[in-house]
Amino acid sequence: MKQNKLHSIKKTGYEVPEDYFESLEGQIMGHIKLSEVGPTGFNIPDGYLESVEDQVINKVSGKSPVKVIPLFSKRNVIYASSIAAAVLVLLNLSIFEKNSWDLEDQTVENYIIDEAISSYEIASLLEDEDLIEENFVNHNFSEENIENYVLDNIDIETLILE
Repeated sequence: MKQNKLHSIKKTGYEVPEDYFESLEGQIMGHIKLSEVGPTGFNIPDGYLESVEDQVINKVSGKSPVKVIPLFSKRNVIYASSIAAAVLVLLNLSIFEKNSWDLEDQTVENYIIDEAISSYEIASLLEDEDLIEENFVNHNFSEENIENYVLDNIDIETLILE
């Protein structure tokens, strides 16, 4: 329905006033003449553009020595590196936090089994003081402790069948 109405429209909806294009040029030229008449407020001194280049070159190539302060002097680098080293030493010391290495027996046992660590590798980590015979022989176990261990950890049915 809307498409039928589009074909019947005779006017575009845009209109230009009469004699607009004939008087446009005169209006533009009138604005330009008005802007040329008034003073702008900016004046250039006489001979400025001819002498400005020489003045800039004289100031830039001045013979007064300029003191250069290096950004990284030896003293500043030494101070900064000593402070950084002191901070690193403080952070690496174990003063601030206590490391607790409480590992469960089952965790250690699983690690040894999973990594297939042999008894020779474990023995190489032990010192002679750890391997004294007294550490293995002189244990006084009560019968009650042995009985509780056997009941808790050993499957009696498997022992009977074997």
